[in-house]
Amino acid sequence: MNIQIFGTTKCFDTKKAQRYFKERGVKFQFVDLKEKGLSKGEYSSVKQAVGGLDAMLNPECRDQNALALIRYISDEDKDEKVLENQQVLKTPIVRNGRLATVGYQPEIWKNWK
Repeated sequence: MNIQIFGTTKCFDTKKAQRYFKERGVKFQFVDLKEKGLSKGEYSSVKQAVGGLDAMLNPECRDQNALALIRYISDEDKDEKVLENQQVLKTPIVRNGRLATVGYQPEIWKNWK
């Protein structure tokens, strides 16, 4: 398993995800979205794995203006805006190769090999 956890140090669900993998002795790489966000390739891979951008957006994010803008601009501009404003993404984003989840989802992680 090659686990990457994208999130913020203040996010409760991100901390729970880290604890989940630590307790099972699974090594992971933590990437703080405030310091170093998702690359374009990582973002595209996660978006495809979770079924599109809507599954990745956090309706309760702090930056409601950016979220509203992303929801209403043309589809071809959305990805670029999300990459500029990654605080609108639901966390944690957990990747295992081509597999990915958004949010705290241990029921899916337990089936990863």
